[in-house]
Amino acid sequence: MTATATIRDRYGLTLTTTSASAAERYVEGVDLLLEQCYGPEQEFQQAIEADEGFALAHAALSMMQLFRGAAADAKASVARAQQLVKSATRREQQHVEAMDLFINGQGPRSLAVILEHLDEFPRDALMMRVSNRLYMLGCSGAGVKNFPDELYAMLTKLEPSYGDDWAFLGQYAFAHHEIGRLDESLSLAERSLAARPTSGHASHSVAHVYFEKGNAVEGGDFLGNWLKGYDSRAPFHIHLSWHQALFELAQGRYSDAVKLYEDVIRPTVVEKSATSLMDSSSLMWRLKIYGGCDTPFSPQEIAEQASPAAATPGPAFRDAHAALAFAASGDEDRLSSVKTRLRDLAGQGDALAKEVTLPLVKGISAFAGDRYDDAARHLEPVFPQLARIGGSHAQREVFEDTLLESYIRAEQYDKAEDMLRVRLNRRSSVRDSYWLARTKASSGDADTARNTLKMVAQDWQAADPDSPEIRSLNSLVNAG
Repeated sequence: MTATATIRDRYGLTLTTTSASAAERYVEGVDLLLEQCYGPEQEFQQAIEADEGFALAHAALSMMQLFRGAAADAKASVARAQQLVKSATRREQQHVEAMDLFINGQGPRSLAVILEHLDEFPRDALMMRVSNRLYMLGCSGAGVKNFPDELYAMLTKLEPSYGDDWAFLGQYAFAHHEIGRLDESLSLAERSLAARPTSGHASHSVAHVYFEKGNAVEGGDFLGNWLKGYDSRAPFHIHLSWHQALFELAQGRYSDAVKLYEDVIRPTVVEKSATSLMDSSSLMWRLKIYGGCDTPFSPQEIAEQASPAAATPGPAFRDAHAALAFAASGDEDRLSSVKTRLRDLAGQGDALAKEVTLPLVKGISAFAGDRYDDAARHLEPVFPQLARIGGSHAQREVFEDTLLESYIRAEQYDKAEDMLRVRLNRRSSVRDSYWLARTKASSGDADTARNTLKMVAQDWQAADPDSPEIRSLNSLVNAG
């Protein structure tokens, strides 16, 4: 097939297809993918139906198949793309090469190819999105210690090529809040939404900014209202609902968070994406450690969702969340399998497994077994380098919370207070203030505990009156 120079994508890049309909469907699919909305897979399928020889449509389809957990289908689609792309442009050949490496689990090589590719073709927006994904899943070698800075640097380098493009602004907003540039992130995300109000990626960054600022009320209002117009069939609907659940938990509204789990996040109620385990397991674990008791739903179904991690290699980010599911459900066999696999990797020289993932999993296991001193011992050296496993700060905070709760339960009150002071200096948090009051009460500083508890009670007036934390709060207030 001969490249048709007059058929180009939205970014001015040549598409090797003779079908205008195939190109139109592909361009629409890419936009839906970039905004994290429903329908890209269907658009790519229609592009292939219009031109079965369109290599980029097969490659893009493979990405969507991988995201919904259909790995075999994804590998078949990208293999077909490799067969077809030989007669396409060099840009498309490199694009498919990078996607092939990504689909076949060679994240570090894929990222290296993409970064070189973007130097030459900075407006290949889908490659920019894949690189973002690789950074976020901790797929770049031994885990990039400062990946938020590297992601920000990469997108800053690309900025002149995109201008006010809504898709770029949404991704750039994400990079900003992950390095603490919250006001700039919000501005970028709002500019993206002004141009593309349906962008789940931009609304996601708005939610992150409110989370990092500790503003659960405004964050919950924004996201709750925005979600009303968002297609619930989109896989990203699960993750945005998880963010909404965090806003509810921050306000002490356990029942609303649990309802979001039951209606949207629960593994058995909707079709899952390959990454939805992170949402279900981390919300379950937060409910468990915040309330200090079992969750109102069974963690066994989440452990089943995590079962591939017991036997198959995968990103560190997945392994850490699978460990939460196995530990909470008491599935010692699968948890031991994860630890054994990570020990083997560490013995083979895998620095990420040795220095981060294995001790993180050991700490989670110790916490679930009520061995809080051991949990703190394993988790403490991991804490400064958590970014190496990937994910956003909001996602990694569940592991920070586990270390903090380990300190408190192990009666290491000085360490708990130091950690809380750093967090409270960064942003307000009713729950952190409550934890500080617990720490002060347990260490004998009754006056500070009493005054802090009064502020917490004021801020949690709209909380569920029967939630575990409110019952504990009332008990502490009455004891004071």
